[in-house]
Amino acid sequence: MTISAPVAANDRIYAVPKVTAIAICLDGCEPAYLDAAIADGLMPHLKRMRETGTDRLAHSVIPSFTNPNNLSIATGRPPIIHGICGNYLFEPETGQEVMMNDVRFLRAPTIFSMFYDAGAKVAIVTAKDKLRALLGAGLKFDQDRARCFSAEKSDSSTKAEHGQDKASAWLGMPQPEVYSADLSEFVFAAGVKLLKEWQPDLMYLTTTDYVQHKYAPDDAEAKSFYKMFDGYLGQLDAMGAAIVVTADHGMKPKHLTDGSPAVVYVQDLLDGWLGKAAARLILPITDPYVVHHGALGSYATAYLPEGADQADIIAKLKATPGITHVLTRAEAVKRFELPADRIGDIVLVSGENMTIGTSAHRHDLAALNEPLRSHGGLTEQVVPFIANRVLDLPEAPVLRNFDAFYYATKAAAL
Repeated sequence: MTISAPVAANDRIYAVPKVTAIAICLDGCEPAYLDAAIADGLMPHLKRMRETGTDRLAHSVIPSFTNPNNLSIATGRPPIIHGICGNYLFEPETGQEVMMNDVRFLRAPTIFSMFYDAGAKVAIVTAKDKLRALLGAGLKFDQDRARCFSAEKSDSSTKAEHGQDKASAWLGMPQPEVYSADLSEFVFAAGVKLLKEWQPDLMYLTTTDYVQHKYAPDDAEAKSFYKMFDGYLGQLDAMGAAIVVTADHGMKPKHLTDGSPAVVYVQDLLDGWLGKAAARLILPITDPYVVHHGALGSYATAYLPEGADQADIIAKLKATPGITHVLTRAEAVKRFELPADRIGDIVLVSGENMTIGTSAHRHDLAALNEPLRSHGGLTEQVVPFIANRVLDLPEAPVLRNFDAFYYATKAAAL
C-alpha cells in the first residue's frame, strides 16, 4: 500500500485501505432492476453480497441527475460544497447556457485527488467522456499513479492526459458506440483488468443509463445488462477488493398510456403568464447525449424577470397538474443543499410519471423509440447501497450515495 496515514477530504477522514477500495456507480439503477434480475437468478454474485455483506437503500442528491451525483460521490459531499448542481446551467453573468462539465465549475477537491496527493494509486473509468475531466481534476499522470479515461473516447486516450495510451487497444475491446450497453461493459472490463494488473488503492467505475432510459426492470434487455454486470462484479469480488455498489439516481416511467412522453411545458406557461421569453426555464438534465431522454426530466429551475410576482407564479405552478414541488431559491438551497448562485429564482420538481419541458417545439423527441423513462426528481432519489463487506452503517441520518468511498475505504482498511 502506498499511503500510511488517513486522508482528509472535505471535512471527512478516509481510512487507509489495505486492499483496493472500489465504488461502482450504476447510472440510473432503480432498485427494482436488481430485484428483477436477482429473482430470475441472473445475479448470483450480487445476491450473495446482499445476503452476506450489506444491503441498504440510500438517497441520491437532488437534482437526481448524473453530474451532481457523480461529483457528490467523488467528493463525499452535496452540491452546495462541490458546486456541480446539474449537467447544464445558466450563467447570469455571461447570459449563456452552458454544460457544467468544465473543471472551472468544481469548488471542492475530489477524494481521488486527495488520495493521490497522499501517495495513492487511483483509477477512474467513466462511460461517457463528459465526466472524465471533472472526476480527474487534480490528478497527474507522470508517475504512473493515476488512470482516468472514458469508454467513449477510449481509442484516443493518452498516457499524458489519461494515464493510459489507447485504452481500447490496451483492453482488447473496440471503442463502444455511445448509445449502447457496451459503453458500460467497457467500464467493468477495464476495472477488472486494472485491479488484476495495476492494483490501485482507490477505484471508481461509473456507467451510462442508456439501458435504463429505454427498458423497464422486467424487460429482457435490462435483465441482460445486469447479468453482464454481475459477471464482472464477481471477478472484482474474487480478487479481494472492498466494493460498494450504488447509483447516481433511479429511473421511472414518464409516459402516457399511448406511449407518448408525459410533459408539462413550463416555458410555455411562463410565456403566457409573463410575456414571451420574459422568464427563462433551465433543464439541468440537458447534456450532449439527449437521444434517449429528449432533455426531459423531473427537475427544473427558472429565472423570473425583475418585478415579477414570484408568489403568484409559484401558486400557479403548484396548481399545475404533475408539478409536485415549487420552491424559492432559499428553500431549495436549504432542502436540497444546492449552491445559491447556480440556481434560478425558483426550483420545480415533477411527480413520478411526469417530466418538465421548456417549449414543445424545442424538444426533439423523434429518437425516442421507446416510451420515455427518466429521472431528476424526488421519486428517483432512492438508490441501492450494497457492499461485499458487513458495514457498520447508521440508521439515521439517511444514508447517502456519496458515503460510498467513506465506507468502502473503512471496509478496505480492516
